Amino acid sequence: MEDFTPLSGLFGGMLIGLAATMLLLLNGRIAGISGIVGGMLVSRIGGLFGWRTAFIVGLLLGASGYALAMGGVPVEIEASLPALVVAGLLVGFGTRLGSGCTSGHGVCGIGRMSKRSIAATAVFFTVAIATVFLVRHVVGGVA
Repeated sequence: MEDFTPLSGLFGGMLIGLAATMLLLLNGRIAGISGIVGGMLVSRIGGLFGWRTAFIVGLLLGASGYALAMGGVPVEIEASLPALVVAGLLVGFGTRLGSGCTSGHGVCGIGRMSKRSIAATAVFFTVAIATVFLVRHVVGGVA
């Protein structure tokens, strides 16, 4: 458990909650990333494009600032570029099929006591647990 960092996790979670709350209170919008990015691709009317762009740019700058402050973040991607593209398309399809992504349902939807989001998040976690179990113990992946 060398990667167990409860304080940084707590601080990060508080920042995510604060950002989601501020977006909802100040802009009346829900901070679901798939909906924000999807809206950027289809809507450029009435200022809707601007706040979406600012939100995504803020995410990218925040992550870049953290990486710079920490001297980089070690990330190893072992999948090929075609596998990453297919994975990204599947995630995009899944977010449309599920009417949102984990950030929208898990952070914002549960916070609003949305029954649909609670059900969706329960499905996300159940499938994630089953996938890890299958990969690690049945298929014989990483132990």
